[in-house]
Amino acid sequence: MLYTQLNELINDCHGAAVRAGWYTDLKTGLPKVRNDGEQLMLIVSEVSEAFEGLRKNLQDDKLPEFKMYHVELIDVAIRLFDIMGKEQDKDPTLDFGAIYAAKRAFNDNRSDHKIENRKKEGGKAF
Repeated sequence: MLYTQLNELINDCHGAAVRAGWYTDLKTGLPKVRNDGEQLMLIVSEVSEAFEGLRKNLQDDKLPEFKMYHVELIDVAIRLFDIMGKEQDKDPTLDFGAIYAAKRAFNDNRSDHKIENRKKEGGKAF
């Protein structure tokens, strides 16, 4: 099911970050608490890189068989899933798959997301 797969992606990306030492103080070998704000801004930097790749229609410099835009979108997802995994480490009962399902159901029924309401004067354009 999609929600289980989301949790698997989160576990994969966060596990890779842990194994790569991003949650370890490299000088002491002790666990390190990552700064939430810093991690969010790293996502912003990936979005900026995606925009640059889109703007200039560039191939990626590390994976030249792909557009930079597409590779950077994957980097956004990897960083996002890493943060979500960190949150699950803090609260093992946290289920982003369930939150995703609830949010999708909510959005499917929002009046401000309906085409007829978006077309109205003052409707949500983007």
